[in-house]
Amino acid sequence: MKKTFFPAACAAALLCVSVGCTSPGASGNKQLPAKVTLSKEVLMDKIKGGWAGQTIGCSFGGPTEFKYNGTMIQDYVPIEWDDDRIAWWYDNFPGLYDDVYMDLTFVEVFDRLGLDAPADSFAMAFATAGYTLWHANQSARYNILQGIMPPQSGHWLNNPHADDIDYQIEADYAGLMTPGMPNTASAISDKIGHIMNYGDGWYGGVYVGAMYSLAFVSDDVEYVVTEALKTIPQQSTFYQCMADVIKWHKQYPDDWKQTWFECEKKWSQDIGCPDGVFVPLNIDAVINSAYIVIGLLYGEGDFYKTMDISTRCGQDSDCNPASAAGILGTMIGYDRIPEYWRRGLAKVEDRAFSYTDISLNKAYQMSFDQALQVVQQNGGSVAGDSVTIVCQLPEPVRYEKAFENLYPVTKQTINKPIDQVGEVVFEGTGVVFKGYLQCADATYVGKAEMRIDGELVETVNLPASYTTRRNDLFWKYQLPKGRHTVTFSWLNPRKDASINYTEAVIYSDSPNKIVHQPASK
Repeated sequence: MKKTFFPAACAAALLCVSVGCTSPGASGNKQLPAKVTLSKEVLMDKIKGGWAGQTIGCSFGGPTEFKYNGTMIQDYVPIEWDDDRIAWWYDNFPGLYDDVYMDLTFVEVFDRLGLDAPADSFAMAFATAGYTLWHANQSARYNILQGIMPPQSGHWLNNPHADDIDYQIEADYAGLMTPGMPNTASAISDKIGHIMNYGDGWYGGVYVGAMYSLAFVSDDVEYVVTEALKTIPQQSTFYQCMADVIKWHKQYPDDWKQTWFECEKKWSQDIGCPDGVFVPLNIDAVINSAYIVIGLLYGEGDFYKTMDISTRCGQDSDCNPASAAGILGTMIGYDRIPEYWRRGLAKVEDRAFSYTDISLNKAYQMSFDQALQVVQQNGGSVAGDSVTIVCQLPEPVRYEKAFENLYPVTKQTINKPIDQVGEVVFEGTGVVFKGYLQCADATYVGKAEMRIDGELVETVNLPASYTTRRNDLFWKYQLPKGRHTVTFSWLNPRKDASINYTEAVIYSDSPNKIVHQPASK
């Protein structure tokens, strides 16, 4: 693929800029021009390419989602595709498209309330939507419904899943409405991404949004990946991992698997997510963003290859190719996505995604209208068929770090109802208790309290409804290091309900030091 930027001079006559368009001195230039002019047709084509790429990538990776944890999907494992694949997912498992309908929740709020809609409006639309959520999203929904609003709803002290992938898979809209303006995308992500994430979890969405934004004005994949990383603070784990992927790509340019192995060795640890600690599952934003970047860099601008590599990296193997294919789709535009992959879209583009009244065709138009508003709000102009964008050089967002000085050291199996748990004793500085409330009456809300060392720590509501559930029963970080005793009380018990504890994840201020004893002779 030829690597070019889209300078304003290129569009002066025809008011049309497309991939491959050049002007004297533009090719190979590693500095964004001050302004880029696109025709409305090209802008729409790129926005359509982003949404379409995301939908195709999600559909492609759907069959393997979280079936390959801590291992790559081998070349001999077929990933099937046909013209009915997308429609099949729509009909049989519409929840696959949380990558898309979560984005559309935020797109709809912008459409209804304008570009300056407050964070609380996005939070309430998200928290009261009918779709099922997991991990950081569900913890944030619970927080919001209990009156803990953003940014506290996504803060790691209130959300044990703060580093998870959630906002990363939902940030596509932010880049699609900010063509050539990555800092504006970051500002949008600051407001909305902190609903459910913090630190590295938030950075995943900031980075994805910036890559989408820059994909409007450059068709150099390596440049987009590298330049977008400038939105992330260099001292963060997230930045350091992505920088390593870029470095390893240069070191092993023809071997994505070697880069995958290097990532697994150095960056595959999960600290926060109670479901991903001590097991192969890793839904952390850092490693899954690395898989997006591996797909983009080694895909070399080829739509199938980009999706396939991101998928075969494993873990969240529908979300990662969705982001990679969406970014590439934005770069090359809808019309240049190979017809083989686009054919199935025709069957669903007028169908609303589940839990919304928004179809792909409607999403294309909504993002296009919002992009025109953002362009004008940030110094650009729209005149006739011409859209002139004032490009932004990426700047780092603020530094945040979740779970600082916390290291998982052990997991205690409990598997008891609350009235049989008794005292839980542990050594450390933090604990997360996993479990669930069960009741046939979905309207029932249990009330329970946790005491640590005799002191009341928290009294919580535990909804029986799966949609509004509390993801983890109790947690407490930043305890003084030492021995702690935990007890629980159920304040409003009923015979047809139970509160069940499964296990406790214990943290301390330093990692375990494993000492291997020599075998006795």
